[in-house]
Amino acid sequence: MVYLRFFADGKARYGLLGGKVISEITPDYFSDFRKTGKKYQLSKVRLLPPCQPSKVVAMGLNYLEHVKEMKMSIPLEPVIFIKPPSAVIGPGDDIVYPKSSGRVDFEGELAIVIKKKAKNVPFRRAGDYILGYTCLNDVTARDLQKTDGQWTRAKSFDTFAPLGPWIVDAVNPDNLKLETRVNGAVRQKANTNDLIFKIQEIVAFVSEVMTLAPGDVIATGTPPGVGPLKRGDTVSVKIEKIGTLTNSVA
Repeated sequence: MVYLRFFADGKARYGLLGGKVISEITPDYFSDFRKTGKKYQLSKVRLLPPCQPSKVVAMGLNYLEHVKEMKMSIPLEPVIFIKPPSAVIGPGDDIVYPKSSGRVDFEGELAIVIKKKAKNVPFRRAGDYILGYTCLNDVTARDLQKTDGQWTRAKSFDTFAPLGPWIVDAVNPDNLKLETRVNGAVRQKANTNDLIFKIQEIVAFVSEVMTLAPGDVIATGTPPGVGPLKRGDTVSVKIEKIGTLTNSVA
């Protein structure tokens, strides 16, 4: 199924996408839901972030070539950090360039959306806790990351976690083509089969550290090719069988 959140008739709504038509559901797709009978044309609504996470847990250094690109050592276990929910924006929303940074980078990533409360999830059961997958742009103030020596400020500015356009469940997350474009030019091109730590391992690892809530997001890391964004740029993260997340830089 394809799950999405959208704004129509003055309020935020949840729905299932079939072709170009959205069937509204209630209350949401993290619990038992029913269709309301209302339908909306995709082209007539504004898409919202497909979930409202209490936290975005992001992976660092999870593609070998990106590790080399950043001139760092290959991690022996997943490297994780947090992006706050205040960083989350949806498709078409603006990434706001902070005054305190002179270099803001794009990082296209596959993101996992958690379906139900997850703590100490066994590796073999990780799939039971996943609703589906979406696109995420782990926007980063690269100069501040280097200045601080840790990643919290650089990764946490408002608007630094574009998410969407929707959540798809029926895909193999271990073999998806990922492409990031800036102003139409390809800047990142990879496949998730190059992930150092795979999806089940990531969910099991993170859930041992912290309790994951329905709607929480785990970003699985970015491939090589990261680079700067300028004000006025348009950046798109496209993942095979999922969709394209597009945002502009303000």
